[in-house]
Amino acid sequence: MGIFRQVNSAIETFVEYLVFASRWLQAPIYLGLIVGSFLYVYKFIEQLMTLTMNITTMSEVDAMLMILGLIDISMVMNLLIIVIIGGYSIFTSKIDFDEQEDRPQWIDHLDADRLKVKLASSLASISGVHLLKTFIDIHSETETGSYESLNFEIIIHLVFIVSALILAWIARILGVEKPNAASYKPIGNILTGEPKKNSNTQY
Repeated sequence: MGIFRQVNSAIETFVEYLVFASRWLQAPIYLGLIVGSFLYVYKFIEQLMTLTMNITTMSEVDAMLMILGLIDISMVMNLLIIVIIGGYSIFTSKIDFDEQEDRPQWIDHLDADRLKVKLASSLASISGVHLLKTFIDIHSETETGSYESLNFEIIIHLVFIVSALILAWIARILGVEKPNAASYKPIGNILTGEPKKNSNTQY
């Protein structure tokens, strides 16, 4: 009976270790997003050079549309940084920012709920930039009879805003109802093999 318990405990420890280590499967995804960020920087430089070389022949509206395109790229980059740093530190491994003076302020108290709110807010901001570009270029849009696409852009933008508000409201409720971290009891470290402590142990 004792051998059976030891074998069962060893299997349980191995499975728990494997499940816990599976979080590292996300690391290649975040590394791929970093590569995508470099490619997006290339597109930013390409559009900036195009704007610089043709600024004298461009109309004010065309220049404004090009600048809004650059702003759009910068906001997408912000979204990528939030996903890369926030997602990695929450779901994969904690990043030690203690010795980094220039660490992002938003990362200090970030959790999964706040990450969702930031993502939804970023998407709403990006859709707002696209909608602004459409409004600025309203003449070409109406000439091609694309009122319907304009209406769809407005609806999508409103959906993003409502989604961000709902997620912020849910995060606020969960933040109020979330118990104090001090009330949690340690359950043992599956990596070091420390035994799980009894739940009625006094701390």
